[in-house]
Amino acid sequence: MAIWIALILGAYLLGSVPTSYLAAKLARGIDLRQYGTGQVGGGNLWRMTSWRLALPVGIFDLSKGLVMVWVAQLAGLDIAQQLAVGLAAIIGHNWPVFLRFSGGRGIGTAMGVIFILPLINDMTPWTTIAFFSFLIIGSVILRSSPLPVLAGAVALPLVSSFYEPLSVTLGFVAIFLVIIIKRLTAPRAVEAVSVSRGRLLLNRLLFDRDIMDRKIWMYRMPSKAGAKKQPKRREG
Repeated sequence: MAIWIALILGAYLLGSVPTSYLAAKLARGIDLRQYGTGQVGGGNLWRMTSWRLALPVGIFDLSKGLVMVWVAQLAGLDIAQQLAVGLAAIIGHNWPVFLRFSGGRGIGTAMGVIFILPLINDMTPWTTIAFFSFLIIGSVILRSSPLPVLAGAVALPLVSSFYEPLSVTLGFVAIFLVIIIKRLTAPRAVEAVSVSRGRLLLNRLLFDRDIMDRKIWMYRMPSKAGAKKQPKRREG
């Protein structure tokens, strides 16, 4: 039990490392929370700076969940306990203690958790296959990831319920809830002051944004700093 608790705490702290925020601050001098989608994650970093900066950050974010689950397995924890450790890393990324609990969406970290589980455990790969199938195929078809991510997150506990013990399925339910709660609880953006609460929640649930105009949402600038400090974005 002591090892499990220690790993959960360690996973949360590792997840809390705001790599995207630090990369944007050090390389471009901008606070990523005030630009684009406002998310402290690899996708927003990519759009506001460059893929060369965002790619290693994205790999690190994915590794947060992957490595901590692997360590938990090496420590002899069962699959449900490994999921709890991975969930702590996702929560740390979404609500990082180092950024006053204002983080990203945790999708990359969740991908690491979901990817590694069947590789190091005696479990079927179908839950992982379902998640990544929705994510990859949906993103290619729609050229957007929020709806495919939602579909993949829904598929996690549904597919798991056919193959895995209840404790494992509940772990996937928790991952789904963390993803949804993070989407729905973000502060209302200035651009959405005239949007009704019902519409706002629907926009967030389906599209992970407050307004329907995707381009405006993805490339927002802070109202005061926008004219003074534009992020220096490089194509490659």
